Amino acid sequence: MSSCVSVHPVNPQWRLLEPVLDVLRAGGLIIFPTDTCYALGCLVGARAAQERLRRIRQLDLQHDLSLLFPGIAQLAEYAKLDDRAFALLRKALPGPYTFILPATKDVPRRLADPKKRSIGVRIPAHPICEMLLAELGEPLMSSTLQLPEADIPLTDPEEICTLLGNQVDKVILAEQGRAQCSTIIDLLQWPPQLLRKGAGDPAALGLE
Repeated sequence: MSSCVSVHPVNPQWRLLEPVLDVLRAGGLIIFPTDTCYALGCLVGARAAQERLRRIRQLDLQHDLSLLFPGIAQLAEYAKLDDRAFALLRKALPGPYTFILPATKDVPRRLADPKKRSIGVRIPAHPICEMLLAELGEPLMSSTLQLPEADIPLTDPEEICTLLGNQVDKVILAEQGRAQCSTIIDLLQWPPQLLRKGAGDPAALGLE
């Protein structure tokens, strides 16, 4: 399918990713590999794409989507970091962790948990993610590529293209995806709370 493009997972070809960036900047929805599962993604301001994402996954508006960043420095506009949280993020990221942090007052209400005013943030350790995020200069809104009623995320690139190639604007095919999602850590309180054990080892951060 024309929406699906095969990209080298370790040394991504710029000529193949440039059209993906154009799709994102035009408000499109993509599927892409991360350091854990394949994911659906779009820009923060792409409301129509976010609605399509939620339809594919059958998520209601109460289900928060994660924000992916190229580095910790880019988090400041969206999340509040004290010294302890900053030190923990520096130790863990880039990597297969999602951190729940207080949202700044500049974050639109539709992006933050309405009760806690929090957001989930990730900095994936994957060459394709790193290249996309560095070139975009803004975060990607993201959700695991797991279909309704499925027990695990989709992992096979060809199956992803066959099932969803006509429902999104671009699919980046790379290596076999992982069925294990990121480890989720709540930093709204201290000490941090482990919400979900996933691909990231919580013990490496002093959490069990």
